Amino acid sequence: MLPGGRFQNRTDAGRVLATHLKHYAGSSDLLVLALPRGGVPIAYEVASALNAPLDVFLVRKLGVPGHEEFAMGAIASGGIHFLNRQVVADLQIPRDQLAQVIAREELELQRREGAYGGGRAVIRGRTVILVDDGLATGSTMKAAVTALKHQRPARIVIAVPVGSPSTCRELGAEVDEMVCAWTPEPFFAVGEWYEDFSQTSDEEVRTLLRLAREEHAAVAHSSHSAY
Repeated sequence: MLPGGRFQNRTDAGRVLATHLKHYAGSSDLLVLALPRGGVPIAYEVASALNAPLDVFLVRKLGVPGHEEFAMGAIASGGIHFLNRQVVADLQIPRDQLAQVIAREELELQRREGAYGGGRAVIRGRTVILVDDGLATGSTMKAAVTALKHQRPARIVIAVPVGSPSTCRELGAEVDEMVCAWTPEPFFAVGEWYEDFSQTSDEEVRTLLRLAREEHAAVAHSSHSAY
C-alpha cells in the first residue's frame, strides 16, 4: 500500500485484503469467489493466502434502461434469475425493453462462461468470500449477493480492498460479514485509490484461475501425503 492509502495495483490490494481475512485460513468449507474481471487478481491473492479454492461468480446486473447503474434485477450462472418486480412496476418498464436487457446480459454471461471456464464450484453449504476490486455504488455486488443467496451458501462474506463507507455499511447489513480494508472519505470512484487501475483482460482471468487450481491442488496433495 502506498502513502495516502492508495494501492499500487490489484495484486498489492489483494495482499492487503488477505491480511484482514486471516481468521478464515484453514477453513475446510471455504470458497473464494471473484467478480470478473477486476476482482480476479485480488481474489487470487486472497485464495492463495488462505489456501482456499478460487472460482469466478458470473453475475450480470439488469440495469434500468437509461439508468443502467440502477439495478432492477440480476442474472447469474446456473440459470439464476432475480427480478425486482416492484422496481419494474414503479418505473413502468415496458416488457419489450425488459426482455432486451435480459437478452443482452444473458449473451454477455454466456460469453464470459465460455471465456473463463469457471463458475462450476459447489456453493451450497459453504462459507463464501465474495471479492471485487472495490465498491462505489455497490450495484453489481448487490446483484451478486442476491443471486448467491439463491444457491444457499452457509455464510456470505463480502471482501474488498476499498469502498465507499456508506455502501460498505449498506451491504454489510445484507451478508454475514463485511470486510472493507479501506473506507476513505470523501469517496468518488474505486480507481482513484489505485496507482495502476488498468483493465484486467480475459487472458489474465484465465491464467489466474488456472494457477489457483494448480496451487490449491498441490497444497491438497501435500496435505494428504503428510498422513
